[in-house]
Amino acid sequence: MSPHLHYGTTAKVFHWFIVGLLVVQYPVGWLMPDIHRGQQPGAGMTFHISLGISILVLIVVRFVWRLTHPVAPDSTLPSWQRLGSELVHWMLYILVLAATLSGWLFASFRGWTVSYFYLFRLPMLAGENAAAGKAIDGLHQVAEWALLILIGLHILAAFAHLFIYRDRVMQRMLPG
Repeated sequence: MSPHLHYGTTAKVFHWFIVGLLVVQYPVGWLMPDIHRGQQPGAGMTFHISLGISILVLIVVRFVWRLTHPVAPDSTLPSWQRLGSELVHWMLYILVLAATLSGWLFASFRGWTVSYFYLFRLPMLAGENAAAGKAIDGLHQVAEWALLILIGLHILAAFAHLFIYRDRVMQRMLPG
């Protein structure tokens, strides 16, 4: 399958829908109350976990879409920018997967009964284990901060292309 020169509508919809969910997910995660030992998650945690599962499903589908509908790097970019772009995009996939899966594992290790937007119960990925829960929570926090930093770099690069280089790189992913 030969790579396309521009992202199609489906890739753009996945991209911007995931962006929108992450814009909601970060404040929800930071603002929800702590849940202490022996407590079950309330509405805030249920919403946070449900958003995380939605993001997880979308990033997996987006990843499969990218593999089956590749887009060629912009040929006008210097090789270091093409390589950097590929690296950042692969790292974004990895960190989204790491953040979402570690969050789900954390809930599993805590022994929580969680649902997807109160519609159905989510399966637990592991049994209750307080020590593993504490360790995976640390990994979850590292993954979410690393993802946030990488998203920031990704946005800065997009703005650099828009305002400094004044090329059409950013337009490849804009709606329309």
